[in-house]
Amino acid sequence: MKVAKGDVIPEWVMEAVSAERMKTMAAILRDPNPLHWNRDTVAALPMGLGKRTINQGPLGLSYMVNMLHDWAGPGSIKRLKMTFPHVVLDGERVIARGVVTETTESIAHCEVWLEEASRGRLLVGAAEVDISQS
Repeated sequence: MKVAKGDVIPEWVMEAVSAERMKTMAAILRDPNPLHWNRDTVAALPMGLGKRTINQGPLGLSYMVNMLHDWAGPGSIKRLKMTFPHVVLDGERVIARGVVTETTESIAHCEVWLEEASRGRLLVGAAEVDISQS
């Protein structure tokens, strides 16, 4: 694959973050935190999020992985470092996006993020992607 600095990675869209998936993930991870499955608990927080559950970090991260795999293929991610400055809420339409910031012979260094239309960037980070096999 021919990749250059400034190339935009094709976006990956989650049309609606699923509260049911959060509940399933909480069970799989044995995560007892009710923020992921109880809307009343979230509504009681002083953050003003309303009656919406909060997506687990690994689920938000998986949207970034889906985007990078769609672009460069499974197994292409060599490093992915993310920060979670904002929560992702059930029902939100989120878009994983990225741009190539630098390339070497076989690695694309990328800025990546997950955004929601009204709240902006929710997750931000950097990825190193092997482009030699694409």
